[in-house]
Amino acid sequence: MLTFLAPSGLLALLGVAVPIAIHLWNRRPGRTVQVGSIRWLDAAANRRLRNLRLEQVALLLLRLLVVVVLALALTNPVWRQPPPPRRGQVFVSPDLLASESMAAVRPTIDSLRRRGFVLRQLGPRFPRVSDTVWQQLATQPAAAPAAARYSFWPRVQQAADSFPGQPLYVYTSAALRHFQGHRPALPAAVRWQTVPLPTPETAWLRGASLAAPDSLRLLVSRSTEDAVYTTSVTVPRPTQADAPLPRVPGLPPLRYTSAAGQSFIQPEGPDSARIPVVTEPLRVWLYHDASHALDARYLAAALRAASLGLMPRLELTVAARPPQTGTSLSWLFWLTDAPVPEAWQQQIPRGLQLWQDARPASVTQPTTFTVVPYPASYVVTRLDTVAGAQGTTMLWQAANGRPVLSRQASGQGAAYRLHTRLHPAWSQLADSPELPLLFLDLLQPTSPTTPAPLDQRQLAASQIAGTVAAINNTSNHASAPTDTDLRIWLVVAAALFWGLERMVAGRTFAAKEPTA
Repeated sequence: MLTFLAPSGLLALLGVAVPIAIHLWNRRPGRTVQVGSIRWLDAAANRRLRNLRLEQVALLLLRLLVVVVLALALTNPVWRQPPPPRRGQVFVSPDLLASESMAAVRPTIDSLRRRGFVLRQLGPRFPRVSDTVWQQLATQPAAAPAAARYSFWPRVQQAADSFPGQPLYVYTSAALRHFQGHRPALPAAVRWQTVPLPTPETAWLRGASLAAPDSLRLLVSRSTEDAVYTTSVTVPRPTQADAPLPRVPGLPPLRYTSAAGQSFIQPEGPDSARIPVVTEPLRVWLYHDASHALDARYLAAALRAASLGLMPRLELTVAARPPQTGTSLSWLFWLTDAPVPEAWQQQIPRGLQLWQDARPASVTQPTTFTVVPYPASYVVTRLDTVAGAQGTTMLWQAANGRPVLSRQASGQGAAYRLHTRLHPAWSQLADSPELPLLFLDLLQPTSPTTPAPLDQRQLAASQIAGTVAAINNTSNHASAPTDTDLRIWLVVAAALFWGLERMVAGRTFAAKEPTA
């Protein structure tokens, strides 16, 4: 296909009027005629002007061709050849193959297969799905995968590395339990679509703590596709070392066991893990100065709301004075510009979790950040300029790449740095309904692994790096079209036409030359 990269060069075609005008006004050499009277010369000249006509048409056409070809060369013409369609890979997660939701994307996958795409499972070594197996899956779903928990992030990254340069279409379930870890930077050739699976409401025992010497506090979580809801149930503590607990709606039968000073709760069922009973409370001290009074109020409210989902009970102290040295604390929130005393910094390797917010030295950088699995976007107005020390982990990252929350582990504890503040002049975190959930994920100590099949939350589509485009646009992921520059050939053609024109003009002039 002929394409002009500089179509404005077509204006040079107006130059064809020059040789036409020259030929119209060009006259043959006059002859000397002896006459007896000049009274007829004026009439003859007027007659000749009225009879202007093109002469030497072949020479005129050659000159026109030279002008036209040079004008076309100015348009930077190229001959564009569309590339042949490239074959790629289609990956489907095992849980989606075993679900009835597969019917929603099956026509799309069939269209890709007709275009030459290879269908594979998003599993170890990416086994290929043959045509026979694919036809059987239309009437008989595949068996449920044996591994209930696996992460899609590293597998898609491995697929992109295994098939470099090829367009990849990935179809997976949207189950949040399969999106653990950090999201990798995937190439633009990866198009990823999540498909929601049927999500019946499920419940499980999240944790247990000692509410009183004779009672137990059980945390019961219920999951839907939108969120996990946690409630607490208080039941009597058995006096025997091995005894069943009262039935809790939605949970299987529970059994209480105690040995060597440690108590556990064992749900009945295959592969059920023992849940330890937490006996020590979570002691938190929130120290603030006058300039951080509003931040402290927002933070205390978020901590109290988050305590509803904590396994240990929360003992929160909010004060305008620092705690005394030697106080047993799990968390110390230091909301002041004053430096943290050395005595408390030495407690970090022994298990203290220290929290500090932004310093006064900050810059106005309006940006946003998100935290998986929450789909909300949190607005940040100002960020400090504190550089992270070596070994610092970025937990929350802003859209501009700067850290919002960082963590530096040291021994059994860690130092947290919030690079902004909860004050409305710094961020809109205080207005976010997810703020207690964000702190719950930070405050919750190591807990038993949530049963993977019971967590029914679905990942928001905005958390996926890329989406699947329409099927009729799949050819856009092929290589770039091939362009052949035609300017050199047009210049050569113009030179040939010019040489031919000189030959014709020379012969014409020689034919008109008078003989001696």
